[in-house]
Amino acid sequence: MGIYITGIGTITALGRGWRQTADSLHRNQSGIGELTLFEHTAPLPVGEIKQEFSDPELPRTHRITRAAAEDAQDDCGGKIPDAVIMGVTTGGMPKTEVLLKSGIDDPHAYQYHAAGSVAEYIADLCQCSGPVLTVSTACSSGAAAVALGMAMMQSGLAGSVLAGGADALCRMTYHGFNALQLLSATGAKPFDRDRDGMSLSEGAAMLFFESAKAAPENAKAEMLGFGLSCDAYHAAAPHPEGRGACRSMDSAIRAAGVKPADIDYINLHGTGTINNDAAEAAAVNTLFSSSLPRLSSIKGAAGHSLAAAGAIELAVSAISISDNLIPANHGMQNPDPKLGINPQSEPETRDIKTVLSNSFGFGGNNAALAVGRPRDKTHEREFFPMPMAVAGTACLTGAGKTADTTNAFLEGAACGGMLALAEISANLPPRAVRRLKRLPRLALSLAREALDNAEHASEPSGVFFATGWGALTETNDFLNRLFENQERFSSPMDFVGSVHNAPAGEIAMMFDATGPNITMTGGDSSFEQALIAASVMGDSTGAPFLVIGADECHQRLSPLFDFSVSCTQTLCDGGGGLCLKRAETGLMVRPVFFRRADGEKHPIQSLVKRLGGANAVKNRFGAIFAGIPAGCRQTGEKQVHMFQTLTGSVAPVLDYRKQTGEFASASAAAVSLAAACVQQDLIPPQPGGKEPIALNGGAVLVLGTGKNLTAIEVFRA
Repeated sequence: MGIYITGIGTITALGRGWRQTADSLHRNQSGIGELTLFEHTAPLPVGEIKQEFSDPELPRTHRITRAAAEDAQDDCGGKIPDAVIMGVTTGGMPKTEVLLKSGIDDPHAYQYHAAGSVAEYIADLCQCSGPVLTVSTACSSGAAAVALGMAMMQSGLAGSVLAGGADALCRMTYHGFNALQLLSATGAKPFDRDRDGMSLSEGAAMLFFESAKAAPENAKAEMLGFGLSCDAYHAAAPHPEGRGACRSMDSAIRAAGVKPADIDYINLHGTGTINNDAAEAAAVNTLFSSSLPRLSSIKGAAGHSLAAAGAIELAVSAISISDNLIPANHGMQNPDPKLGINPQSEPETRDIKTVLSNSFGFGGNNAALAVGRPRDKTHEREFFPMPMAVAGTACLTGAGKTADTTNAFLEGAACGGMLALAEISANLPPRAVRRLKRLPRLALSLAREALDNAEHASEPSGVFFATGWGALTETNDFLNRLFENQERFSSPMDFVGSVHNAPAGEIAMMFDATGPNITMTGGDSSFEQALIAASVMGDSTGAPFLVIGADECHQRLSPLFDFSVSCTQTLCDGGGGLCLKRAETGLMVRPVFFRRADGEKHPIQSLVKRLGGANAVKNRFGAIFAGIPAGCRQTGEKQVHMFQTLTGSVAPVLDYRKQTGEFASASAAAVSLAAACVQQDLIPPQPGGKEPIALNGGAVLVLGTGKNLTAIEVFRA
């Protein structure tokens, strides 16, 4: 089966629609200009979209994404995708920062704050009832989202996917990158000897992908392969020799079944910063040592649109193939002789069959996509998710770390609350965490315990991290300082730490995990999303990989962003972690279901069918751990009741959030606790009871309810 691009929608500073983008690239035009969206004291050139949008109540990220998604669907003939996957970093921040500055304390005003809300909004528009997933890996997010979509299609989890990336200009990214001294005062000049920074921009690209045995008539390009890696080197700087970048490019080329010599054009990441361009040039020279293909970056013309960049540049790669176009490396006047590469100075028409597109981000997150001209016959390669065995577990709640939380849980005691920062990081090297705030310490502590609890576990091959809301302390501290000094100064450290994938990058650096480093964010189903990503992207050779879910509670921001937190009295946080390996036997974990509860008429029936029917549910599961968020308790309770009615199951139902407390990654703790229950063959007492109940060899079903209906099996095989 091949994976084909059959619909493209783009909106950038170069224009709206892939045809307008192509015309701008043919003419070597620039979209870089003055920032007009908000007041500023640092007049730096940006790539701002000048089009007017309707729906002024929506955050700008959502509005530009809608434009791209509508165009992509029109381009593919209005088909409904099986899944929506997006790369996002800013989410609703363009609106949130205005609300916070104004002192608005109504949680309903922040309903579109979450990075995952963009994908959910698009899924509503295109009537997708399947998985809605959000990747947040900084500037590689859009490319990583496409890679995840490819992996799901290769694994048979979806036949079609609407995937892409989006980010809008906002104060946080504008002032944050300026604080890091990474923005150019004159405009980005990628790979120029006088380059002095990037041009921040905004944009969105959504692409419709279809799996088929032969190229559809409207196929614009064929996806050939992807490569993911992590530098595991620095929170904000790339490895100076481009080692991680080289690994991702090499993996994409190998997955495509081609050789470096077969690449006709490289769409470079090319931001225009001194270190990023040098690292990428080193990686290119290492991999293409014998002969360099044509190459260029479009960021001098379109700017750097962060999470959107990888998706936009994949669309440009498809344009290169369809139009036989090599875009110019706009802004470069004098190629830097120290880099050893010679990017395209002017647009060129040339036969293009195969393109490699690079995207690299904070935390050393690298993604490369190989795309080619649609072939008459595809390679017959099928991939299936291999089972995941639990090598080690960890959980952390207000009751303590793994042992303390597990004991309290099995006694039926409350586990809510918040551990002191010193207690969270007691198992971590003090020097390594001295500058880290709450969320990265939670994540690192869970990763350390999961590995320590695993027998014979080597360094993890990859990291899959889940967080519903990201680093709230860093976000709050950054914005507070910015607003307190009339938006003149901000904290570069808090900015770097505020990105959702910062904790995953810290895990990679501490444990030298150089494989895929994926952060998923989607509210209460964030951990389920990370587990799905791990199931199709985790190492297949038997090396361990980590799946970690964590969320911090912030006294001010959590009740505003998370409606479930605003409904409770006790502030809680924590998470869970798994060290997993590919194996056929042992203690197993398997994500089996993810649907939007209001996306189809009978989602509970679909769940029961997916689990093998009512009799299979009754015979297989000795307990159901139900995640019922306080913000949608009535809906969740109805869903659990309907599940029991349809299956006739009499297995004990544990409403685990009443014990763990309310935080988005509570399901991560629940899965870790379910693993402990299966291992000990015990579950907590029912209400009114005092002693744990025998599980009698049964499996545990971790059921997620609310706007997404999810299911994870924990069992012995």
